[in-house]
Amino acid sequence: SPHKDDYKDEVIDIRRVTKVTKGGRTLHFSATVAVGDKNGKVGIGAGKSSEVVEAIKKARMQAVKNIQKIDIVDGRTISHDIIGEAGAAKVLLKPAKAGTGIIAGGPVRTVLELAGLKDVVSKSLGSNTQINTAKATIEALRNQRSIEHVAELRGKTVEESKIGRAVQQECRDR
Repeated sequence: SPHKDDYKDEVIDIRRVTKVTKGGRTLHFSATVAVGDKNGKVGIGAGKSSEVVEAIKKARMQAVKNIQKIDIVDGRTISHDIIGEAGAAKVLLKPAKAGTGIIAGGPVRTVLELAGLKDVVSKSLGSNTQINTAKATIEALRNQRSIEHVAELRGKTVEESKIGRAVQQECRDR
């Protein structure tokens, strides 16, 4: 199992949630946390507790369990435009030239940074709940197809496939 310290974590959202009982209201905190190794692994988790610290700890454990492996192109960007969806949240991610940086807000930026991406442009469409936006981002990253993967699906080597040549050319141009 991965060591706790391999991953950097970032709190995406902390909310105060209330349960109303006949004796009055009981307060709890729900936390959403993203973890990643800045090298292609990222995950998010949610936790609830009556203590903030405890909620964050639970969320972090959950996030480490939910780690996903992500393909990074040239050690800095993604391979193609893609839209990820979670609930009503949609996130559009586009690869960008070297030096662009991460153009994203809130949870999307957090997830992309923890995944180790450096040049990506994003737009959040639809709902803007923090947790679903974060989930949608991971969904988009997970559904990336590497050139190798597409070539394999078509039964060709990367060199043979037209797209492989085009992408390699484009990578050289950048």
